[in-house]
Amino acid sequence: MRTDYVSKVIELLRSTYERQREQLQTAATWIADALQADGLLYVFGASHAGILTEELTYRAGGLVPVSPIFIPGLTCDVRPLPLTSVLERVDGYALAAVQNIPISATDVVLVHSVSGRNAAPVEVALYARQRGAKVIALTSLAYSQSVRPRSNTGYRLFEVADLTLDNGAPPGDALVALEGFPQPVSPVSTVVGAALVNAIVAEACAILLERGVAPPVFMSANLDGGDAHNARLMERYKGRVLYL
Repeated sequence: MRTDYVSKVIELLRSTYERQREQLQTAATWIADALQADGLLYVFGASHAGILTEELTYRAGGLVPVSPIFIPGLTCDVRPLPLTSVLERVDGYALAAVQNIPISATDVVLVHSVSGRNAAPVEVALYARQRGAKVIALTSLAYSQSVRPRSNTGYRLFEVADLTLDNGAPPGDALVALEGFPQPVSPVSTVVGAALVNAIVAEACAILLERGVAPPVFMSANLDGGDAHNARLMERYKGRVLYL
């Protein structure tokens, strides 16, 4: 292949992982602390950033107490889809949607935005911090630091988080440059982001086990016994996790 996207992704993932080991460990510890205290992990991302919210939610091998924040108009099932780009920039829109979510000081909130410049992720992060939760930003520092905030708060996501995970994506997110073509192709944030958040989940589970706590992890519903296993765990969080 002329472009070798996969090799470029592997190289970026390896360098990002090595550079972020301490931050990833901190994120995993915070999540383990929250779950041990019967808290939740909330996750938010607008438009394609929300793919990681779906990756962590109701996922075989994933944590049960993950509460997704799906804001109307900011998910990829919206038609017309460009509406997401409009609404994530509207000041006050995301805040109006999240301000009745009972985020608490025992919770952790993970907010994903590659550029980190729009109003929606900043407002979710600020609301979560106001509620006392620890906020983890997953973003591209190179991208975010190359652009100005669009939020009336004057902040970008990394500036309002308690912990920032840098996914290493270049400005614009696309990774592959083609000779004679001005627009790079093939975004990388979803691939790297999914690997990082699942690495954090694995480490959080390992921490809980070291503390003698059984991690609340989904079993595949397509394995024998999976439905019963999952039903027991979901009953514990029913009425608290947003989709249950």
